[in-house]
Amino acid sequence: MTEVSVNKLKISNSNPFTLIAGLNVLESDKVIEQVITHCIEVTQKLGIPYIFKASYDKANRSSIDSYRGPGVDEGLRILSNLKKEFKVPIISDVHTVEEVSKASEVLDIIQIPAFLARQTDLIREAASTKIPINIKKGQFMAPEDTTNIINKCEYFGNKQIMICERGSSFGYNNLVVDMLGMVQLKESSYPVIFDVTHSLQRPGGLGDRTDGRGSKVLDLARSGMALGLAGLFLETHPDPEKALCDGPCALRIDLLENFLVQIKAIDDLVKSFN
Repeated sequence: MTEVSVNKLKISNSNPFTLIAGLNVLESDKVIEQVITHCIEVTQKLGIPYIFKASYDKANRSSIDSYRGPGVDEGLRILSNLKKEFKVPIISDVHTVEEVSKASEVLDIIQIPAFLARQTDLIREAASTKIPINIKKGQFMAPEDTTNIINKCEYFGNKQIMICERGSSFGYNNLVVDMLGMVQLKESSYPVIFDVTHSLQRPGGLGDRTDGRGSKVLDLARSGMALGLAGLFLETHPDPEKALCDGPCALRIDLLENFLVQIKAIDDLVKSFN
């Protein structure tokens, strides 16, 4: 199994899972602090490696009126301050080649959004930083198509790669998770991350915004983590109904500890067989 190093964390499909959790997009200081503080407290209590995630800009929102975030410069300033204050690794997504250089000065993991997974120039620029890359598998891609993305990263000199499953398009306004597809992703030997909350989306399901099935997050997470994966990617919020992006998919933060107790038990059991 290939192991990706993120600071002191060692991420692989055979190691205890890493939690990548936070907000879909940076919101108010109060909400950010509430989420990162609670995530750190719970993961430290349970002994789960933790990485904070939040987007500084959501360039792929459904509507022109949708909240996108504070933007590149202000967003990276916020993330940099969080990294220094809370001493946790940070992951966020980049959307253009021009963003990558600035983002690499702050981020511990660069994320390639699902819609941009085949953009060779963006992959090249991200790979050139030598920073670990988390590549979201496009909703339109077969599991075996990720081999071409992996080959691009390797060609451009970066083998610090993670592949992230976030559901596949299944007709209009619907996503499904192919469990056997995640088994195929593991055959690459690179760490597989399961983005459970984005997999609950109903894209465009509310007309000008995305709908979701947040009440099913535990069911789907338990199913996916039973495969023995490197990490779980999760969005959590103090009040999902008031979240500025993807609230219908997010886990209420006061449910996080019980949720992770169950996920850790499954992960420990599955990996004990190895």
